[in-house]
Amino acid sequence: MADFKIIEQEGSRLVKVALNNETVRTESGALHYMRGPIDMKTQTPSAGGFLKSLATGENIFRPTYTGTGELYLEPSLSGYHILELAGEEWILDRWAYWASDGSIEVSIERNKLLTGLTGGEGLFQTKVKGRGQVVIVAQGPVEAVELRGERLVVDGNFAIARTGALNYKVEKATKSVVGSMTSGEFLVNVFEGSGTVLIAPVPYWQVLLLRQVATSAARTSS
Repeated sequence: MADFKIIEQEGSRLVKVALNNETVRTESGALHYMRGPIDMKTQTPSAGGFLKSLATGENIFRPTYTGTGELYLEPSLSGYHILELAGEEWILDRWAYWASDGSIEVSIERNKLLTGLTGGEGLFQTKVKGRGQVVIVAQGPVEAVELRGERLVVDGNFAIARTGALNYKVEKATKSVVGSMTSGEFLVNVFEGSGTVLIAPVPYWQVLLLRQVATSAARTSS
């Protein structure tokens, strides 16, 4: 399998992929540059696949890269997280998919109508399944929350991925509409069951700001 690494350079991050006669898939437009004898291909979708992409908003023009060498994907002030799949299924936040091993199956998960319209994730999300690595976009450092027949309530859209067995829905923060509005948390994302939810609650720009404040405070005290 290909070797994925996240490289941090002066506050930005990029993904380096080392290939040894292997294949990887990336999001359209993700390539920064590449080195070595690597062949890039973009498969033309069928008419049905094209119509499906129009209905779902899912990008079907994801190129594959095959060969031996190095790929460097576009840098970002946000961040990335490498997810290791061992045959299980994961549902990714909308626009979170960035790259994966060629053996990973990438498809679409349809949310319930009300959940999709009110939850901020849309009616369709990306589903990945198989064995290998998947790179996902993350606004900040990622934390894994393990659920064992439990319920997790998340305010906002900082839950970036979940295992496929979990039940996902959107609810009012409190039982009454007035209570939800006055609490400041009208709608929340709810995950129930047994599985894993990946969250990135603190954006990297906040992490950087906190580091700068701590450094300034240390210099002042010294």
